[in-house]
Amino acid sequence: MNTPTPAPDMGKGAAAARPYGSELDLRKLRVLMELDRRGTVSAVAAALHLTPSAVSQQLAALAKELGVPLTEPVGRRLRLTGAAKTAIRSAEEIFTCIDRLYRSLAEYGDGERGEVSVSGFGTTLAPLILPAAGIVKRRRPGLRTTLAEVDPPASFEMLEQGRTDVVIAVESPSVPAFDTRFDKHPLMTEVFDVALPAEHPLSQAPALTLADLAADAWIFATVGMCQEIPLAACAAAGFVPQATHVIGEWDATLAAVREGLGICLVPRLARRSSRPGVVIRRIDDAPCRRVFAAVRSGSGGVPQIEAVLDALREAAQTVESELNDAAPQRNQGTGPTVSD
Repeated sequence: MNTPTPAPDMGKGAAAARPYGSELDLRKLRVLMELDRRGTVSAVAAALHLTPSAVSQQLAALAKELGVPLTEPVGRRLRLTGAAKTAIRSAEEIFTCIDRLYRSLAEYGDGERGEVSVSGFGTTLAPLILPAAGIVKRRRPGLRTTLAEVDPPASFEMLEQGRTDVVIAVESPSVPAFDTRFDKHPLMTEVFDVALPAEHPLSQAPALTLADLAADAWIFATVGMCQEIPLAACAAAGFVPQATHVIGEWDATLAAVREGLGICLVPRLARRSSRPGVVIRRIDDAPCRRVFAAVRSGSGGVPQIEAVLDALREAAQTVESELNDAAPQRNQGTGPTVSD
């Protein structure tokens, strides 16, 4: 026997008078949805392992919470009101959103959703960071990467402050000494080649060392590692280079080389393609720099960050192989590596 649920005593506008932010018991909404699906209180009670009395009480309490009658007696059965049908449609949307919430959280826990920010210096963006972001997008469409061009030490300040999650850097004096704040993940070793004007007397020499170029005019980067590493390499070769120009952009630097204004050491990530009037040569004692990713200590195990690190390692392996295969003539040997 189905016990009718008495309609609550509600005046006009009772639902509108419901206090903003008051709680709604979602379990009672489930009972209402089951009544719509199964038709009788006894069937709902059996499905939810409740007594018919408990089902009736929950329906009455929900009607009071919503401020509208939800059922009306028809003989010995109950019929849902129009307000109940409206509530059920909204409840279906609510539970769909809740299901989506739990799915999203599960995917987040697996590293399939979320956001990871990556900051790197200029020459790493096109050949390394962007391909890694593409790998992440193809394999984990719900995981978003945000990218920024930032040089050390500013990028490490951002990392420490939580304004970025991954920093791409190289070992050089401008990179802070590593401590317990950061974890380092090696990516690749990048060699420097020398850029000479096409008419340079040594442009076709069978072999070159830095000392062979000691008398030349040199072009250096304005600041940072692309200034520090060539200076240290020249010092290791036994001379102080004559710095005639200081330029902060690689296209302009190589244009200056083409015009015969000087020579420069070029990291392979910065050397996109051949340029008319410029000869890129290997040198026997070429310096190189170790490119790495840095994350906050312990965060490398976060699934989202781990996925980005994996993509960076894959992209780095590809670009290092391509750069070495496309390297200019002369032997594969490299000279000193500048480090902390």
